[in-house]
Amino acid sequence: MTSFPLRVWRAALLHADTYEEVEADRSSIGQATVVIVAACVAIGAGHWIQTGVAELPANQRLFQLALLILEPLVLWIGGSAFSFMVGATFFKGPETETDFLEVLRTTGFAFGPSLLRVLAFVQPPMVGLGIDIAARLWVTVAVVIAVRQALDFTTLRAIGTYGVASVLLWLLLWGLYITPLPF
Repeated sequence: MTSFPLRVWRAALLHADTYEEVEADRSSIGQATVVIVAACVAIGAGHWIQTGVAELPANQRLFQLALLILEPLVLWIGGSAFSFMVGATFFKGPETETDFLEVLRTTGFAFGPSLLRVLAFVQPPMVGLGIDIAARLWVTVAVVIAVRQALDFTTLRAIGTYGVASVLLWLLLWGLYITPLPF
């Protein structure tokens, strides 16, 4: 069994065999959760350092920080749930045998590149933004590979599953955003 830091590194380098290892190791859900928590902290720290001199009211700054910190967690759980639902039903292939926790474990490790988002504060601002965008794109590719391995798909099916799951998650979050609160 590969050590945890090496597993995160190999997953970030898009090694399919690492995602297979994580998929098969039921105890790796804790490690996947650690990756997500670390991503939340990295994003929060990068944003806090970046906006340290921002002329925003404190409550607005804290609200933005809270949303950014929760982003990986919401994307992980929601994206994994929709990927599992879509992949195990609509895009199911002949070899597809999976459960939700397998998808959750593999996609959790796919968030490893999010740790780079702590560098969003790097000056000049375009460099920090470039690091942030590159990390987001890297995570997207890693999640597609994680979905492919967890659902025993072709890459094309994994891209379709990820795309449909992303749209469904976006629609859910948008619906929650525009729905007025009952009180």
